[in-house]
Amino acid sequence: MSSLVPFAIFGGFFLFVAVAWYISTYNRFIKYKNRIDEAWSGIDVALKRRFNLIPNLIRAVEGYAKHEVDVLDKESSRFTGGADVPGRMAEESRLSNSLHGLLAVAEDYPDLKASKNFFSLQQTLNDIEHDIQNARNRFNGAVRRYNTLIESFPSSYIAAKYNFSRREYFTLELATQRELTSVDFSSPGKNS
Repeated sequence: MSSLVPFAIFGGFFLFVAVAWYISTYNRFIKYKNRIDEAWSGIDVALKRRFNLIPNLIRAVEGYAKHEVDVLDKESSRFTGGADVPGRMAEESRLSNSLHGLLAVAEDYPDLKASKNFFSLQQTLNDIEHDIQNARNRFNGAVRRYNTLIESFPSSYIAAKYNFSRREYFTLELATQRELTSVDFSSPGKNS
């Protein structure tokens, strides 16, 4: 009987470690899921701030570029603020493209570009899009940790058991982003 005591202690310790790991892993899933929701909330707030700025931009540009104003107005009226990430990315990308076109118009109109009101609105848009970028980075970091936990062994078994599924990353080209010009450092006529 006394020879069974070490096995019982070992078995009890092993059971305790397994249960502690199980609970800890489940709680990590919940923590990462909540961080994703919190980060999404930050993106949502910044996107709503940008959306609320659009009527002011439209009023500032109205007299200069009727077509771009109409396109942006049409895009903003179709905006539904969908809750799922892929749907929201598609809506926000269309809105960003329209905003980018509207901002490009300012380059053609020096009076508009020099306007204090337009400059202030453009600065506000830059600040908001910087906030969107920071919130997107936080969101994607939380998604990366969550997805890694889902795909890692042995936590993948807990993910399958409780239906924790992969989340999509949030990508969005912002209206104020400019394409970088390519630079060629090779010298013409030199042999390598």
